[in-house]
Amino acid sequence: MTPVPPEKMPRHIAIVMDGNRRWAKARFLPKIEGHRRGVKAVRRTVEACLDLRVPTLTLYTFSSENWNRPEEEVSSLMNLLAIHLRKEMDELVEEGVRFRALGRIQELPGNIQSLVRELEEKTRNNTRLDFNIALNYGGRIELVDAARALAREVAAGTLDPEEIDEVRLSARLTTAGQVDPDLLIRTGGEQRISNFLLWQMAYTEMVFLPIFWPEFDTAHLEQAIREYAGRDRRFGAAR
Repeated sequence: MTPVPPEKMPRHIAIVMDGNRRWAKARFLPKIEGHRRGVKAVRRTVEACLDLRVPTLTLYTFSSENWNRPEEEVSSLMNLLAIHLRKEMDELVEEGVRFRALGRIQELPGNIQSLVRELEEKTRNNTRLDFNIALNYGGRIELVDAARALAREVAAGTLDPEEIDEVRLSARLTTAGQVDPDLLIRTGGEQRISNFLLWQMAYTEMVFLPIFWPEFDTAHLEQAIREYAGRDRRFGAAR
């Protein structure tokens, strides 16, 4: 990739990995094969972010709305997730990747919960890349959970309602301690954020790609970064 000045590199990239099922359908393959190929794209993306020294990567893996998909597909997705969480664990540790799961993890199958917690614990001291996967995640639910946490503190008398501000609310989100996404990439040709990181993406730059997620590779990532680097980010200020 043509070198991008450090000050123009995104510190946090978020990706909506859309198009696994349509990729499979176009090739007359089972839906799960699209998800399997999508896992390979995840691996390529993590490796590319390590090479490019992107500090934080967040992937929209399974939304709170995805439970509405056919039971067989959801079950296959959970099995695939369990296999790859276990398979990639040692490599993430060795590569210096810190793993975090965003969302209502307590509502996932028990084996997924155990693997997530084990991976978070094993990688908690790593610093090369903060790698987040959003599991059973929805932006509105995240804000509801944050509001409930603040309300409990107010009810307990440990927080004055007048002290609630953006900083305190941000600290109750699942991304607490991380910078907000600078760049959102969505594959699949759709142009919406689909209830993803609603609070965090107030000033995120967005790049929409017409390819399906299994096709996403380093060249597409670099393309999106170059487009991002060429934009003038003013955060509401005058030109």
